[in-house]
Amino acid sequence: MALLLGLLSAIGPFAIDMYLPALPAIGQSLRADIGAVQMSLTAFFLSLGAGQLLYGPISDMVGRKPPLYAGLVLFALASVGCALATDIQTLIALRFVQGLGAAAGMAIPRAVVRDLHTGTDAARLMSLLMLVFSVSPILAPLAGSAVIAFSGWRGVFWAVTIAAVAGLAMMVKLLDETRPASERVESSLGSALAAYWLLLRDWHYLGLVFIGSFAMAGFFTYLANSSFVMIDHYGLSPAMYSVAFGVNAAAFIAASQFTGSLGERYGLVNLVKFGLVCCGVAMVAMFVYFAAGGDNLWVLIVLYFIASGFMGLVIPTTGVLALEMHGAIAGTASALLGTLQMLTGALAMAVVGLFSNGRPLPMVTGMAGGALIALVLTWLTLGGVRSEPTGGRAQEA
Repeated sequence: MALLLGLLSAIGPFAIDMYLPALPAIGQSLRADIGAVQMSLTAFFLSLGAGQLLYGPISDMVGRKPPLYAGLVLFALASVGCALATDIQTLIALRFVQGLGAAAGMAIPRAVVRDLHTGTDAARLMSLLMLVFSVSPILAPLAGSAVIAFSGWRGVFWAVTIAAVAGLAMMVKLLDETRPASERVESSLGSALAAYWLLLRDWHYLGLVFIGSFAMAGFFTYLANSSFVMIDHYGLSPAMYSVAFGVNAAAFIAASQFTGSLGERYGLVNLVKFGLVCCGVAMVAMFVYFAAGGDNLWVLIVLYFIASGFMGLVIPTTGVLALEMHGAIAGTASALLGTLQMLTGALAMAVVGLFSNGRPLPMVTGMAGGALIALVLTWLTLGGVRSEPTGGRAQEA
């Protein structure tokens, strides 16, 4: 189950991570500047976030599988269009549509996890899902570099089309419906709107969502800018950039596998606090170094490797805690969580993009800012919360 859910979740991110080494080449091919090329990435994130608002309630009403089928088909069709695009405006529009399709794979697997488990059991399954999901940032840039070398940047979109078709085939054979008809009786458009209103008034839920959102905003900023910094500024080849990118993803993967055991021993809330404090320290150190005039690639890689590792403790854990008390509307809660994460990331990319100049400091500033905001939100949201001895649930003090 974790393997399948992770693969479904990773199809959208694969379309991001394979694409990163191609960003400079796309700009040259379509005669677009850095800002326009980054807009194709931002458009994908915006629709990836907004689309989840639709898929979550629909999955509560009709089951988890039908909207997954629809999303993968839309993703595949848009990917073909991206491969055939001849100007940057068309590419941006089709990337938006592609993100709408990929949103199904982002929102629904988290709801499936909540259908099956809660507490530390959910954290374990979520960490396994994240293991598969996080292989994408390691393999996808390397695969993208190889595809680009043989078939140019358009080959990336043909490759993700094939991945979507493979995901459809696997889902037909391997995924069982986890939202039985008996649990859909009360689900409707009206109940979906009521559920969103309930969630938007739940400050504890929103606090947990935005902790994860701003922690991930630093990663999204890195996604949008790192290829220009490492390839154009530091002179790495696309293949070496892919290796450097994958090293940071490996830290995230390794750390995320300890969320279940550490959460059971110390409590999920304490795990979030510890992870963000350590992540924030590493990010601030990186910002201070570059703001003081430093310009060393290894400092960037090493400090972000450390920060990524601690982020691996935070992201899956905040997701579990946010959905913990909303099992009856898990699809809707998961959708809003994913939407707010993606929109926060897209906003961070857009803001940093205004100051991007191909050098590390604007990127590093955005990364550190996201970590510090997440840290402040952690103490505002979880400072008055105690975890149970098992670490499985959080109760308000």
